[in-house]
Amino acid sequence: MKYKKTYQLKSIVFYIILAIGIVIGTYLVSKNQDIREKASASNIKFAVIGDFGVNSTNQLEVANLVKSWSPDLIITTGDNNYDDGAASTIDQNIGKYYHEFIGSYKGTYGSGSVTNRFYPSLGNHDWHASNAQPYLDYFELPNNERYYDFILGPVHFYAIDSDSHEPDGNTATSTQAMWLKNKLASSTSTWNVVYFHHAAYSSSSNHGSYLKMRWPFKEWGADVVLAGHDHTYERLNIDGVTYFVNGVGGSSLYGFGTPISGSEFRYNSMHGAMLVEANGQSINFKFFNKLNTLIDSYTLSNLNPTATPVSSSGTFPNWDVDQNGIVNIVDIGLVVDHYGDINPSIKRVDVNGDGKVNILDIGIVVDHYQ
Repeated sequence: MKYKKTYQLKSIVFYIILAIGIVIGTYLVSKNQDIREKASASNIKFAVIGDFGVNSTNQLEVANLVKSWSPDLIITTGDNNYDDGAASTIDQNIGKYYHEFIGSYKGTYGSGSVTNRFYPSLGNHDWHASNAQPYLDYFELPNNERYYDFILGPVHFYAIDSDSHEPDGNTATSTQAMWLKNKLASSTSTWNVVYFHHAAYSSSSNHGSYLKMRWPFKEWGADVVLAGHDHTYERLNIDGVTYFVNGVGGSSLYGFGTPISGSEFRYNSMHGAMLVEANGQSINFKFFNKLNTLIDSYTLSNLNPTATPVSSSGTFPNWDVDQNGIVNIVDIGLVVDHYGDINPSIKRVDVNGDGKVNILDIGIVVDHYQ
């Protein structure tokens, strides 16, 4: 009789825990759906152009391509005003082609934007003018205007000044770099996009890699790093961070040398621009040449991760009970199914390894639910 009562009690506990698991699972699935719905409601798209400001046919064709996308904003990877960053050329090199994106537009080519939608970064040609003053006078940008950040939708943008003339330095220990490090550390955005002019990694036979800009972007929390300076398009993966070189917005094109380690895609046949579409689930980078031909596409995603071992031995964390690389309702169900077992035959359901399957094991799995 005592055994029967114990069995009945265990059965009751089992069904209570099963119900809790179902409720928790339903809530988490619903929460994940809410995330997806919110993400789809906060889609943004932006264009990336670099080394473009030359007042040429190539620039016109790239500008027409960019405007055909109706992007929410444009960011640049520098060299906005060739050849010398002069006040006498800045409007014909920038405003003539992109005035409708520029807030507080001061030029003569039409109306500007009610809110600023043009966010450049400084290039070496912009610095040819004393103190880059024409650039600073022409735009109204956040912070000190040389380096700054802003947020739109799920993306936190960080414009950096990679030039050696930057008063706050351009090394990984400079005042500017510490500003970026602190900004990234406090970011709550889904995607952190850093952009500047001199490419930290480049396979071009012209400038090549600029070692000073090899800051610890991954450690600080950047997802993507965009640059220009070399008039090529290149996509690289360096230590788990995606880098792009995009300097084909209008100026003459450069050649490639031997591809450096981490280079995954290269193109220098025609001018073009990047279209980037981002939401709470993914961020997609597409490069089109000026004829609107898709040349390269690359996507980063933060939902439904694939199986990733936590060590080179190929082991999975304890809370991934079925060892498929994703912690979900199946893992919760496996633990619930063995609730109350002592030294269970399937060792993985004893998530914390204390010899018994209980609410603590369920809690650990729930805490790591994807």
